[in-house]
Amino acid sequence: MTDSATARIRGPRAYVTFVLIGLIAGLLSGLFGVGGGTVIVPLLVLLLSFDQRISAGTSLAAIVPTASVGVISYAVSGAVAWIPAIILAAGAVIGAQIGTRLLPKISQSALRWGFVGFLVIVIVTLFLVVPSRTAELELGWLNGTGLALVGVGTGIIAGLIGVGGGVIVVPVLMLIFGTSDLEAKGTSLMMMVPTAISGTIGNLRHRNVDLLAAGIIGLSACTMTALGAWLATLIDPFLGNMLFAAYLVVIAVQMAIKALRSRKRRG
Repeated sequence: MTDSATARIRGPRAYVTFVLIGLIAGLLSGLFGVGGGTVIVPLLVLLLSFDQRISAGTSLAAIVPTASVGVISYAVSGAVAWIPAIILAAGAVIGAQIGTRLLPKISQSALRWGFVGFLVIVIVTLFLVVPSRTAELELGWLNGTGLALVGVGTGIIAGLIGVGGGVIVVPVLMLIFGTSDLEAKGTSLMMMVPTAISGTIGNLRHRNVDLLAAGIIGLSACTMTALGAWLATLIDPFLGNMLFAAYLVVIAVQMAIKALRSRKRRG
């Protein structure tokens, strides 16, 4: 890293940017039950010229306190399915290891287009299926096995393309497992805590975390996560679906742009 890059990352503008990124990520995390990495990573790269790997590692570390506050916020209203969240987290930790090993062997462009296709299907379905606020996840052997498979699949995708689990887990819990929108979000955030801790430990070993940036972003995010979770309880489930669909559109566009750029570089 050059001296000028270091100055940009450590200057007053950078600290203000860290706080703003944290505030945005925290609000979205609480509102949608996501980690906020889809906001943190691109903003660190675009606004502060962070390296992609450092951005991803810093984002994952910032998610630990953010998701923890989100879990507490949703747990207050009883909107966390604890055992399903643990099953999802265990699967995700295993899947992430598989994903990182598969990374050199699979086309990133194909993966990104595949994920864009998945998001398009989810976006369309969100307009057709509105979750009930009273629905709960009834855990049985079949559901438990399904949750473990979803966790592994989520971890693999996270390891391959760096997308946080909430983007996958929240719609899957709502649309396939019939969970209420609030329980899906609270459970998703609970799943992220051990997953993010595990990933952060690995990133620290490889020095892929800017701890100061992660601390500022994470603490800033914590001030907004509870507000986002509270707003989620006030919003009608259908409107919640529409807002989440809009969020997924932004992610799908980001992913499509990355896929197009990688094709141009190869061309």
